[in-house]
Amino acid sequence: MTLMPGVSISASGLDAESRRMEIIANNVANAQTTRGPDGKVFQRKDVVFSQRLDTALGDGELGGVDIVDVVADPTPGRQVYRPGHPDADENGMLEMPNVNPVAEMVDMMSASRAFEANLSAMKTSRTMASKALGILSGK
Repeated sequence: MTLMPGVSISASGLDAESRRMEIIANNVANAQTTRGPDGKVFQRKDVVFSQRLDTALGDGELGGVDIVDVVADPTPGRQVYRPGHPDADENGMLEMPNVNPVAEMVDMMSASRAFEANLSAMKTSRTMASKALGILSGK
């Protein structure tokens, strides 16, 4: 058991949201990538969160969050007519990545707000623990 379980729970949220932000940044960076290392068009990635259980807290329900997987979005990309592009097919059609920059910005704002909320919870937990230690030490 930790001295401040709220801090470790919030830390798991900060870590998860940071990783989510990395995935979103990768999606935005590859929004125009028509050929990857495997020769295929880039596919948008998304994270899958899972509740972390901590049996040390007694009830086994509070423990934070984990990222259990990063999955590729199977949605097909849009087709554009670019006959001169090296990745275009014989009809001049080019498949673009299935990344929607507007949706990625919404996800980015959501991740940013979740990060801020976890940070605020962590600060509050730390302040509460600090005040409790101050009371116990007589200051």
